[in-house]
Amino acid sequence: MELLVRYLDRSNSVSSVTTLDAIKEETLRDDLKYYFMSPCEKYRARRHIPWKLGVQILKIIMITTQLILFGLNNQLVVSYKEENMMALKNLFVKDYSGVDEDDYCVAVYTQHDVYDSLFHVLDQYSQLGRLAVGPISYAEDEDGKMLPFTICKKYYKRGSVEPSDEAYDIDAQLETVCITLDPKTVNQWKTQNSSFFQLDFYRLVDVTVTFRLNGINLQTVRSRELPDCYSFYITITFDNQCHSGKVKIFMDINSESSACRDWKISGTAQKNTHYLLVFDAFVILVCLTSAVLCTRSIVLAVKLLQRFSRFLHENYNRKVCEDDQGEFLNGWYVLVIVSDLLAIIGSILKMEIQAKSLTSYDVCSIFLGTSTLMVWVGVIRYLGYFQKYNVLILTMKAAFPKVLRFCCCAGMIYLGYTFCGWIVLGPYHEKFEGLSRVAECLFSLVNGDDMFTTFAQLKDKNTMVWLFSRAYLYSFISLFIYMVLSLFIALITDAYETIKNYQKEGFPLTDLQKFLREQRDSSAAEESSQTDAHVRGSVFCCCQRAPEGDDVILIS
Repeated sequence: MELLVRYLDRSNSVSSVTTLDAIKEETLRDDLKYYFMSPCEKYRARRHIPWKLGVQILKIIMITTQLILFGLNNQLVVSYKEENMMALKNLFVKDYSGVDEDDYCVAVYTQHDVYDSLFHVLDQYSQLGRLAVGPISYAEDEDGKMLPFTICKKYYKRGSVEPSDEAYDIDAQLETVCITLDPKTVNQWKTQNSSFFQLDFYRLVDVTVTFRLNGINLQTVRSRELPDCYSFYITITFDNQCHSGKVKIFMDINSESSACRDWKISGTAQKNTHYLLVFDAFVILVCLTSAVLCTRSIVLAVKLLQRFSRFLHENYNRKVCEDDQGEFLNGWYVLVIVSDLLAIIGSILKMEIQAKSLTSYDVCSIFLGTSTLMVWVGVIRYLGYFQKYNVLILTMKAAFPKVLRFCCCAGMIYLGYTFCGWIVLGPYHEKFEGLSRVAECLFSLVNGDDMFTTFAQLKDKNTMVWLFSRAYLYSFISLFIYMVLSLFIALITDAYETIKNYQKEGFPLTDLQKFLREQRDSSAAEESSQTDAHVRGSVFCCCQRAPEGDDVILIS
C-alpha cells in the first residue's frame, strides 16, 4: 500500500512538472507569435491599439509638412544669394557676359584691359549707393565706421625675363604689398597711390581686391517671415600665375546671414513665426514618442530572444542560429530611431533659425532631408505585410550581400579607369580634369549618357592621346555595359527567382519557425486557424500575411 502511495505521489509530481513546462512553452510560443504579428493582427488578437503605427503615420505627415515649409523658405534664401551674386558680378566685373568662362568670370589679354578692369572695380565701388538697385551698402564695424577697401598685389621678389635671349633671373620668394582705401575717398586713389598701380607683369602673380558689403533679404516678408541681414565678403582676383598672356578674373562671394540688429515690421510675420515654433516643438514630441516606442520594442525583442535561446538550450541543447537572431534584432526599428534623432536635431536647428539665433540653413536641410528620407523608407516595413510587396523586400535582402561583394570587385576596375583617364586625358578633355569629374563622367557613360559628346569633345591635336582615348573609352563602355552591368542585373534576377520559388514551394524552416508552427493539440490548431481566417477576411485589417510557413520571414 505504501509503495502504491509513493508511486502515485511521484506520478503526480512528474505530471505537474510536465504541465508547468508545457505552460511555459505555450506562453513563449504565444508571446513570439504575438511579437511577429502585423499591427492589425495584434489588434484582432488582443485588442491592443497599434500605437507605433499611428505614431509613424502622424510622424510622416508632420515631418513631410515641416520639410516642405522649410524648403520653401530655404529656396528664397538660396535664390537671394544667387541673384545677389549675379548682380555683384555684373556690377564689379567689367564686360561680364552673365555666364562664367569655365571656373572664372572673364579673361583679359592686354595690359590696358587689366588696368581698365581693375580701375572699373574701384569706380563702381565708389558709386555703389548710386548704382545698386537692391538694398545693399557698405559694411560698418561695431563703432559705425565703414570697413576699408583692400587691394593686394603678389609678385616675385626679384626677376628679369628676356624671352628673345631665352634667359631669365627669378627669385621664387613671393612678396605681398597691400593698401587700404576708405570707401568715401576711394575715388581719389589715382592721385594718392599712383605708384602702387604700376604693375610689373613679368613678376606679377596676382592682384586681389577684397571688401565687404551688407544687404537685407526683404523677399521673405511675402512668406510672413522676418527678413535676414546678410554680409557679403567679396574677393576679386586677377590671376597671372601661369604668365601665359591670359589673366583670369575670379570673383568669390561668401555670404553670412544674421539677425538684424534693429528692425520693425507690422503685420503677421512675428505671429507666423510663433506658430511655426509651436509646430516644430510638436514634431519633436512626436519623434521622441516614436523613438521611445521603438526602443521599447527592441528591448522586448532582446528579452524574447533570451527566453527562446534558453528554451532551446534547456530542451534541445542548441543555440539560436544567425537567421533567427536577425528576426529578433529588427533593423527597421534602428532605422526609425536614427530618423527620429535626425528629425529632432533638424527641428531644433530650424527653431533656432526661426528665432534668428542660427543661420545654418544647409546643415538644417541635411538633417531634415535625411530624416524624411529614412521615414519614407521605413514605410516599406508596413508594406512588407502584403505578400506581393514583400517580394521586393525579400529580394533586396537576399541580393544585397552578393551585390556588395560584386561592387567591391567592380569598384577596383572602376578606380583603375578613373586614375588612368585623369592622368592621360585630363589635360585634353574638360570631363577628365579632376578625379571627381572623371568618376562622374564614367558613371554617366555606364548609364548611356553623353557618349557621343564625350568622344567628340576630346581635342585631337595629339594623335597618340587621341588613339589612346578611343581604346580607353571603347574598352570601358564594352566592359561595364555589356559585362559588369549585365552581371549586376543577373545577381538581382537570380535572387528574385529564388524568392519566387520559395514562395511557391515554401521557405526553408529555421528552429524559430518550426517552434511557432508546433501545436500542442488539435483544438489549439483549430482555434488558431479560425483566428487567422478571421483576420484575413476582415475588411478593417488590410494587412494580409504571406502563406503559412512565411510568417517569420516577413518584415516585422
